[in-house]
Amino acid sequence: MAKIQRLDSALVDQIAAGEVVERPASLAKELVENALDAGATRVRIDIEAGGTTLVRVSDDGEGMSAEDALLAIERHATSKITQFDDLHRLHTFGFRGEALPSIASVSRLTLSTRQRGAAEGLEIVVEGGAKPVVKPAGRAEGTTVEVRDLFFNVPARRKFLKASATESAHVGEVVMLAALARHDVTFTLTRDGKPAREYLRAASRLERVKQVLAQEPRLEACLGERGPMRIEAYLSPPERARTGAQALHLFVNGRPIKDRPLARAVAHAYGSVLDGGRYPVGVVYLELPPEIVDVNVHPQKAEVRFEDGRAVFDAVTRELFAALAKAFAIPAVGPAGRPWMGSGGGIATGGFGGGGAYFGTGVGAREGAGAGEPRSGSVTGSVTGSGERLRALAAEGGQQAKEMVDEAPVTLSERQESFGRSGFYGRLRFLAQVRNMFLLCEGEDGLYVLDQHAADERRNFERLRRGFRERSVAMQQLLVPEVVELMPNEVALFTEHEGELAGMGLEVRAVGPHSVAVHGVPRILARARPERLVRDLLAEVGRVGGRSFQGAIDLSLATMACHGSVRAGDAMSAEEAQALLKALDDVDFAGHCPHGRPVVMRLPFGELERRVGR
Repeated sequence: MAKIQRLDSALVDQIAAGEVVERPASLAKELVENALDAGATRVRIDIEAGGTTLVRVSDDGEGMSAEDALLAIERHATSKITQFDDLHRLHTFGFRGEALPSIASVSRLTLSTRQRGAAEGLEIVVEGGAKPVVKPAGRAEGTTVEVRDLFFNVPARRKFLKASATESAHVGEVVMLAALARHDVTFTLTRDGKPAREYLRAASRLERVKQVLAQEPRLEACLGERGPMRIEAYLSPPERARTGAQALHLFVNGRPIKDRPLARAVAHAYGSVLDGGRYPVGVVYLELPPEIVDVNVHPQKAEVRFEDGRAVFDAVTRELFAALAKAFAIPAVGPAGRPWMGSGGGIATGGFGGGGAYFGTGVGAREGAGAGEPRSGSVTGSVTGSGERLRALAAEGGQQAKEMVDEAPVTLSERQESFGRSGFYGRLRFLAQVRNMFLLCEGEDGLYVLDQHAADERRNFERLRRGFRERSVAMQQLLVPEVVELMPNEVALFTEHEGELAGMGLEVRAVGPHSVAVHGVPRILARARPERLVRDLLAEVGRVGGRSFQGAIDLSLATMACHGSVRAGDAMSAEEAQALLKALDDVDFAGHCPHGRPVVMRLPFGELERRVGR
């Protein structure tokens, strides 16, 4: 008997479903997109128990004939394409013909439809990929797909689903993105029989964006063209930016996507006024010729690939900066006032036929480099922490490297044994605060320079981590709770992990689908701004991907510690500095803050003597 066997068709369908249907929101997305492709002007979505027991999508589109309806539940049967070249001319959301059969293989699916002008409709019932049962049905024109008991026949998949509130929030995000993609369609979402959201048909994208992002007080319109690309964006002021790009919604040819380089290109348009890792709130629409965008690169069609990605990103940054600079008085920080450029290199300003294939651009900065960031290959900043690499270069005869080694202070990573002695930091004598940033101290064998923020952050991080383990983090109640506007999925994340967050000393309660109220913060972080703390904490937790919340605890505590610590620019008295030094002796200390920056470096007395010729 041959070792390689053909898989059963039912098993093939379930394997395909694993790629297409990850959670209730995945199937809701597929069904909503099918409704839009069918020409619907009204789409209604009903869910129960977060979509695990029921997801129903109804539309008033063109409906299907009996023949088409039966073909629709077969794998790789579609009306969107007929040949390979059609993939490069797509104007529809769907095109693979996998959604309905994949969903039917892991649920109890009922498809009810009536074609426009037909005398009657029909109903098709498929349970777990079994043979379909077909019968006539009376109904209005359009289509309804009802999915019950998701993953009933693959219980192992059900264990990976989150709480109902979280799954509901993900479905809500799908509906929100569909509403942003199609402002000319009315969307209604109900949860457990109660109305949750309604986006009425809007006259323009701007009107729809204002509906969806009603909590944003100001959104600046940015319109532009470069070569074949048209861009339409509505973006928040820089002070409303958030850590992470969850509130920045990107659309390419009407399709919602997640693209990290494109999100960075949008952030770079703000120049130096946005810190690294922070992104504006808003919506960006790109319109490009379909032949230079590949949409067939992700099982759930959540990503695209551009034929000339760097040219696209550069063009986006240029066009957005032109509008944002005027609206928000953003300073230019690059050569010739170009915020997206590093040192050297030029960017042609033509349209078609320039240095790039489509946008006339020879990109002068490396992809993903921020405004004012060094270009690859340049040597900038401190050389601390690079001693071994530089000494290796010096051994090979590099004079420049040797000079850099001679000038480089010795870091903790190179002399760990010197700094690991019990009571070492408490024995340092504080001398002075330099530039309200560094603590200069005298030790037995040299001068020690501590980054005051990194040191205090490390101390607070250890206190928070110890308190979380012992469930003893002291909380400071706020006299007046601070209300923070969030995205629905962020509110759901707080609701799901309220217990763990309370263990961190953070008391936050949901007060609506779009907001939470901060009632208390850890006492040692009393100086932190509650709103910034909540936003950055949620962004950190949201980045854990498939890991559990517990896997993000240390990252979250590090974010909280950063907000409550002494900042560069804060004055410290001698007593405060000495107390910080003494506290470092009680820390499980590795010489770096929780985010990886070095805390201390040493300049030996022997080095000082050599410098002055002794």
